[in-house]
Amino acid sequence: MKDCRIGVVGAGGRMGRLLLRLAASMPGFRLAAGSERAGSPEIGKDLGTLAGIEALGVTLGDDAKKVFAASDAVLDFTVPEASLAHAKLAAASGKAHIVGTTGIDEAGRKVLAEAAKKAPIVFAPNMSLGVNLLAELVTKVAKALDSAWDIEIVEMHHHHKVDAPSGTALLFGRAAAAGRGVDLEKSAERGRDGITGARKKGAIGFSALRGGDVVGEHTVIFAGQGERIELAHKATSREIYARGAFAAARWAAGRKPGLYSMKDVLGL
Repeated sequence: MKDCRIGVVGAGGRMGRLLLRLAASMPGFRLAAGSERAGSPEIGKDLGTLAGIEALGVTLGDDAKKVFAASDAVLDFTVPEASLAHAKLAAASGKAHIVGTTGIDEAGRKVLAEAAKKAPIVFAPNMSLGVNLLAELVTKVAKALDSAWDIEIVEMHHHHKVDAPSGTALLFGRAAAAGRGVDLEKSAERGRDGITGARKKGAIGFSALRGGDVVGEHTVIFAGQGERIELAHKATSREIYARGAFAAARWAAGRKPGLYSMKDVLGL
């Protein structure tokens, strides 16, 4: 099997540099191209130098279109606006687009779905195996318990994170809502403060904590009368997300157009 050519957009960021390093070292993959936003001081640097390894003879550019042209699959852990623009490039090129960006709302999902009519797009706010397995468990538990059980989702991340609740917390929220057969947007309660009144029956609550260098911790709490069930996942390295993205890239490269998730990649 030939190597899968990998492109990385947002290659100058923390996650981007990790993806560069892994793309250059993981068997079965070859780093083909990388890009950053126009005006970035990193433009023109060797991708290997950015990744903290030996020079690779491939330089960082500012044209994402060229990254799609040079790659079999493009990895994207950027920001919502950039990822949606990249999805249109994926549609134009027909190349696989692996989107691990968090903070993409329902309107953004529709943009991805439209682009996915012409390209294989794997979208997952969290690409780790453990998280996606836990989401399956959340759905099963929510389905088994009635609305007398309160559902609360607590997440904590490093102080650099800019969106809340995290994409993974929302993934668990959607999993719980699916189990209960309800609409998350109508059931969610976020950011309680002050005199809020009693908790609404059937609500799915979210709490977001920020501090230090926490990679990512999530707990889904099912609180009943006299007992409580807690399902938790703790990440200690960002490599779990990156490795999931490479698994998605290998799975999606050359596949027919469609909007896929990690459940598809993992066969769940």
